[in-house]
Amino acid sequence: MTELHGGTVLVLTKKLDPTADLVVEHLNQRGVPVFRCDTAEFPIELSLSATLGEGRWTGVLDNGRRVLDLARVRSVYFRRPEEFRLPEGMSEAGRRFAAAQCRAGFVGSAVSLPCLWVNHPARDMDANHKPWQLAVASRLGLNPPRSLITNDPEAARKFARYVEGPVITKSLGSPVDTTPIDPAQLDDSVSLCAHLFQEWVEKAHEVRLTVVNGRFFAVEIHAGSPAARIDWRTDYKNLTYKPTTVPEPIRKRVKAFMEHFGIVFGAFDFIVTPTGAWRFLEVNSNGQWSWIESKTGVPISSAIADLLEKGSTQ
Repeated sequence: MTELHGGTVLVLTKKLDPTADLVVEHLNQRGVPVFRCDTAEFPIELSLSATLGEGRWTGVLDNGRRVLDLARVRSVYFRRPEEFRLPEGMSEAGRRFAAAQCRAGFVGSAVSLPCLWVNHPARDMDANHKPWQLAVASRLGLNPPRSLITNDPEAARKFARYVEGPVITKSLGSPVDTTPIDPAQLDDSVSLCAHLFQEWVEKAHEVRLTVVNGRFFAVEIHAGSPAARIDWRTDYKNLTYKPTTVPEPIRKRVKAFMEHFGIVFGAFDFIVTPTGAWRFLEVNSNGQWSWIESKTGVPISSAIADLLEKGSTQ
């Protein structure tokens, strides 16, 4: 087994992650030690031994091929790790207990590592609460669409009358396509959960803005089909892309937004209206970006590798 020293970058992601591969490739080319693993490998394929002393956990991660010294981690890339894989044959109660123990022990000791995170899981969780990010964006002048969260169908119909124009609904959590609604067809099914309703904002195009520690990579997304004009994620084949610049007021507000949530990476979505105004839609603090790099050549993977190698935002 090889023991990794010299300031290692810990990459936490699922086994097959082509996006993380791009960053790891940059780090490998630079000779930066990398220890890549998935939380799903714990406890069967990955072992943890951590001892508390002098205000931090020290010890090792061991995957049977290499050993990571937790005291020598310079930075962590928290991409998209998966749930723990537990042994077959466990009872449901035993599986729930073991999963909770794994989460508390493995994740709890990992997130306490006093190093740079891209992004720290706690900050990532905060920033991905859509109602919270919309409120912060509004306070900072990023001008999100007028919005309503409700499980009351009459409140939704009242909001549509207030907007006096088209209204859409979109998911507050798991990815669901943006959907135009007819207020007259809203029924009691609205009461079954919280819904996000927003005014429809006319767009010249949209912008995917990827920010890595103050470095801005903005790309216009132009829709070439009716479906893509509603939600570009539904029709990638009819999209065209063009790198663009970010107005200085938007840059300042986005930086303030990221400082508020304590994140160093963010994938922001904006509408640019026919008059040129930028309207905030949402941010994914663990969003995808590799297809944007592939389509336009903007060096996002290199920027993330730079940050992880440096191990500091300064």
